[in-house]
Amino acid sequence: MDRPRLLTPAGNGRVRPAGLTRRSLLGLGAAAAAGLAVPGCSRGRSDEPAPAGPATLATGNQGGVYNVFGGGLAKLVSEVTGMEMTTLVTNGSVDNLQRVAAMKADLGFTTSDTALNAYEGTGLFSSGGLKFTALARTYDNYVHVVVPTASDVTELKDLEGLTVNVGPLNSGTKVVADLILSTARLRNVKTTNLSLTDAVEQLRQKADAQGRGPGIDALIWSGGLPTSPIAALQKTVGFRLVDISIVAEEISLKRFGGYIVSSIPPSVYGLASSVPTLAVPNYLIARPNLSDSWAWWTVNTMFRRQNDLMTSHQEASSLDPR
Repeated sequence: MDRPRLLTPAGNGRVRPAGLTRRSLLGLGAAAAAGLAVPGCSRGRSDEPAPAGPATLATGNQGGVYNVFGGGLAKLVSEVTGMEMTTLVTNGSVDNLQRVAAMKADLGFTTSDTALNAYEGTGLFSSGGLKFTALARTYDNYVHVVVPTASDVTELKDLEGLTVNVGPLNSGTKVVADLILSTARLRNVKTTNLSLTDAVEQLRQKADAQGRGPGIDALIWSGGLPTSPIAALQKTVGFRLVDISIVAEEISLKRFGGYIVSSIPPSVYGLASSVPTLAVPNYLIARPNLSDSWAWWTVNTMFRRQNDLMTSHQEASSLDPR
């Protein structure tokens, strides 16, 4: 896999947002930058007692990597502790942060850019910041701008006048999709907020109808590699990924939140060549008063049972305890 490339802002006099450190700028993410403590996990204890009750893990869209990876993790943690961890299908990062902060979920996944907004009370969280705890960095999300193979779209500006799915409301995908469209200065794009599986189906249906009738012309998705519902399109109408390198570099240079310039290798989806894109680190988060036992056993299991977790999704190979 191509190595992510960090671009740091030039000395243009911009003021760095409060709470953001060089550590987060290097891709370690918003939650770590905020200096959030990891209960129990820092002790490295091998005698941590099993949790006293069940826990819930907020994941993401059905079929997305958050959902698949989270399902595998919950199964392993339940097996190791003897106490059940169940998963919740959600809209993604924003939804997960809100659930965790409201104690409607014990743990969840989020992207670093959305976590930074939630911590500082900006963007979708301008009504007030949220309280949550960062437990670990997991893997990176990659932005996919997906069009059918037969589409005339070859660059972002070609999306003008078309219908594009930007992810469900309260999702990390929508956060980064809106940022990409605004940075590309696209003003005449009709957007929809479908789930991943519904978006893939509508893209397929319109492509089957040769672009006529209802449906969408493209979809934007932020997720791990590969994302199965997207990969399945190669067996039907086929798809291409749009190069967003210019916008990715502009975002990396001008925005904080852990954004990384990277690319999606051709082998992931059977593409002709690698496609430049934007990557965003992911974090496992928890409600602030999560018990030491649940925090310790979840993180410990995620890293110690990494090989077993890889059977659920290959993104587990990206885990690095360093």
